[in-house]
Amino acid sequence: MPCTLTIVPWTDPVTDTIGYDPRTLYAETFWLPVLGPTALLLLRHLAARFDDSPTGLELRVVDTSRALGVGEREGSNSPIVRTLTRLEQFDLACSDPCSATIAVRRHLPPVDRRHLRRLPPTLQSVHAHWSEARLADPPHAEARRRARHLALVLLEQGDDPDRAERVLGSTGFHPAVSHDATRWALAHRTSPPCPPAPDRASGGTGDPAAGAASGPRDWCGGAEPPGDRDVVAGRTPDRGADRGGNLH
Repeated sequence: MPCTLTIVPWTDPVTDTIGYDPRTLYAETFWLPVLGPTALLLLRHLAARFDDSPTGLELRVVDTSRALGVGEREGSNSPIVRTLTRLEQFDLACSDPCSATIAVRRHLPPVDRRHLRRLPPTLQSVHAHWSEARLADPPHAEARRRARHLALVLLEQGDDPDRAERVLGSTGFHPAVSHDATRWALAHRTSPPCPPAPDRASGGTGDPAAGAASGPRDWCGGAEPPGDRDVVAGRTPDRGADRGGNLH
């Protein structure tokens, strides 16, 4: 096991739209009992570093272990390596089989029913009340929130506004909602606009072999996130991605 790992964000339009920043109260309240403190702490650490390095980062195992207070061991028995392995078991990380690169999700999906059943009854009740309150929101407001977040994810991935609006429409959003969401995402994007999309077959380099370069989409697959199917369909409320930890 190398002393330095390459960590890249695992971009998933579904989870990035309906999911939760690991620094939110939702993650601390409902995912902490499932993952354990070290796993959630590492996700928060990586989320903060992704803010500064959105395309990926080099993670020094020993330095990260010291920063998180979990020891200084290296190799396969390192707390960091074992924690990354645990995240893979929950479909929150994925290793490239050909290199020391690991993709990690920037957002946590809603806790699924299997894990909810293992929580204390009090937390199960809190989650149920929270879900009911969110589902009571006006349908149009919920659709607008989801469309805006999905549009933002598409633009951050490099899609141009016209394509983003078409994707929203093909997903089932009303044309007016799709247009509003795209305009909102343009005003709130954090990365600079990308040039026109290159020829996907050649990767935009003129070399057909360049299109074969691997990334998280290739070696993580397109597996559905571990939330309920009605969550993936859009019936779960908007993610709470504010750093203040408010459920919103």
